[in-house]
Amino acid sequence: MIILDTHIWFYYINDGPEGLSNDANQIIQKNDTLGVSVISCWEIAMLVVKGRLRLGIDIQDWIDRALKYKGIKLIHLTPEIAVLSTRLPGGFHNDPADRILAASCLHYGVSLLTRDRAICEWGYIHTVS
Repeated sequence: MIILDTHIWFYYINDGPEGLSNDANQIIQKNDTLGVSVISCWEIAMLVVKGRLRLGIDIQDWIDRALKYKGIKLIHLTPEIAVLSTRLPGGFHNDPADRILAASCLHYGVSLLTRDRAICEWGYIHTVS
């Protein structure tokens, strides 16, 4: 399994392979399970509410459809992940969604597919972009 950062999940669903780099597409094709954190559902919904993201359909319908894509597995926010997100080593920044994503990767021992430079440079989880 690999966990998809919110922006990767969004582009994968909305634009398909054309919306991602060749490297990202190869990584997605090599992984049978693509983890999507519940925090990514929240993050996309917040972007829609704030008007920073527009969808052609209701956000709940978009999320329901996006979670049904082949290989997508919803990663729930467990108490262990919640606590771990408050104990991240190395001065991780304060963005709550990124903290949950990083903690989820640590908890499950998996990589994060992201283009987020701050997360990639953090160094405590394996990231691919």
